[in-house]
Amino acid sequence: MKIFIAKLHPKTTADDVRQLFEHFGTVSSCKVIMDHDTNRSKCYGFVEMPFDNEAYVAVVETNEMEFMGNVINVKKSKPQPMKGKK
Repeated sequence: MKIFIAKLHPKTTADDVRQLFEHFGTVSSCKVIMDHDTNRSKCYGFVEMPFDNEAYVAVVETNEMEFMGNVINVKKSKPQPMKGKK
């Protein structure tokens, strides 16, 4: 399952997020989205967990928790619609 995390502290790294979610199970990937122009965090990211039961527990347990000074929002990621080629 792919999980969306919002309202991350600007200094939060992918390793920080991985460590948080590994408390709930296996993490297959973790990414904090960065602005390409400024090289600063956009304060959101994604975690992928291969086992849905672990991922659901992680979402419930981490949503609206304080993490690195910010109250984060965590939910199952929704697939983005495909962008058509013009």
